[in-house]
Amino acid sequence: MIRKLLIGLGAVLIAGLAGVPIWLFVAPPELLRVADGYAAKIVCSNVFLAGRDAQAVLAEDVQAPGNPALKLVKIKVDTEAHRVTARFLGLFAPSGALYREGLGCASVPDRNWTAAQSAHLTEAPVIAPETDALWPEGSRDETAPSPAIAKILADPQLTGPGMRAVLIIKDGRIVAETYGKGFTAQTRLLGWSMTKTVNAALIGRLVQAGKLSLEDKALLPQWSDARGDIRLRDLTAMKSGLAFNEDYGDVSDVSRMLYVQPDMAAFAAAMPLTAKPGTAYSYSTGTSFILARIWMNKLGAQALPYPREALFGPLGMTSAVLETDEHGTFAAGSYLYATPRDWARFGQLLLQDGVWDGERLLPENFVGLMRTSNGSAQGYTQMQTWLKGPGESDTGHSAGLPADTFWLRGHDGQSITIMPSHNLIVLRMGLTPWDTGYRPEALVRAVVEASK
Repeated sequence: MIRKLLIGLGAVLIAGLAGVPIWLFVAPPELLRVADGYAAKIVCSNVFLAGRDAQAVLAEDVQAPGNPALKLVKIKVDTEAHRVTARFLGLFAPSGALYREGLGCASVPDRNWTAAQSAHLTEAPVIAPETDALWPEGSRDETAPSPAIAKILADPQLTGPGMRAVLIIKDGRIVAETYGKGFTAQTRLLGWSMTKTVNAALIGRLVQAGKLSLEDKALLPQWSDARGDIRLRDLTAMKSGLAFNEDYGDVSDVSRMLYVQPDMAAFAAAMPLTAKPGTAYSYSTGTSFILARIWMNKLGAQALPYPREALFGPLGMTSAVLETDEHGTFAAGSYLYATPRDWARFGQLLLQDGVWDGERLLPENFVGLMRTSNGSAQGYTQMQTWLKGPGESDTGHSAGLPADTFWLRGHDGQSITIMPSHNLIVLRMGLTPWDTGYRPEALVRAVVEASK
């Protein structure tokens, strides 16, 4: 009897094991789809925009800091078709990403390459060559860093693990910069959620042009229910009332949106209300995709070239590439690639209250909204920025920085700290996952002290 039971159990196990590949082919778990989508997207952008080696990106950017399942993801890069395909174990849950001139890479989870190719620009951004003109007009630094600043930039405890660039801008000039191994002033770097603030500036350009108002309601055609009461300013303050799970630790709304959904804005916009608009703060990358869809709807066919025409061009951010999803909506919560010096140009625009080369690019008090709390304890503002650094948000304790300090922040250790009273900007970019424990406040505080 026992022998028969063991034989039967063995047969069941063998049948089960034989069925696993079929299951993975037919209905792969969402976690595997997210893993493959993430790998394809990150490799694609870094190969075709940053000029990096595909296998190095897979190992360093995707696998080293990520979920253990990512170790089993294999990629294929088609340089002629400008495609990257990723598969778990090289076989399962395939996902892809496609590079388009001028728009970088789009995640293509359904591998509908034709749909993704429909969004394109005729001219690709080119990184400006080195020139003798001083930054921001050109690329030359103002002076050699002081001994105190040089010591700060040479201290890995202050610059942090995975640092790829640190720039210090004082009185409108670069006074010091340093780069991680393999990265230079000419390398496009991903800003992650710093992209949200750039999207806010694009909205500001349209507000100045009279095409949008922060009091606008009925923002999307599909919001014919109570969501029609959401104001534009509710979205920019992350107080829309819409449901959205921003947890990066597992499969959640944000990971589904970025790596499983072809139409990311539609996914975010379909979320139900869980609170009255304007009453409850809830950080949501989906909100930034919705904001992009709103302003793109206003511009129609002129939307894709708008970031370059309205913002990147005037600032001289020649390297900047704001990527889209498969359906052509700007991935305005996550995916702007630019050189560190171009990111710093954007920070300088905000330090100068939205004025560039004598021209007001953002409305009066628009940057003021970036320095005004939305009422949250975490330090978020009314216009897609932060009043607290990452460590300050974590602990609730002040880092002792100037009272007018505000931040752009990305989740992998990207930050631009702007201190108007000191005419000072500290930019720090890298690949520094949250669990490393690094926070940039100590770096910024040291720079403030050394710049007095």
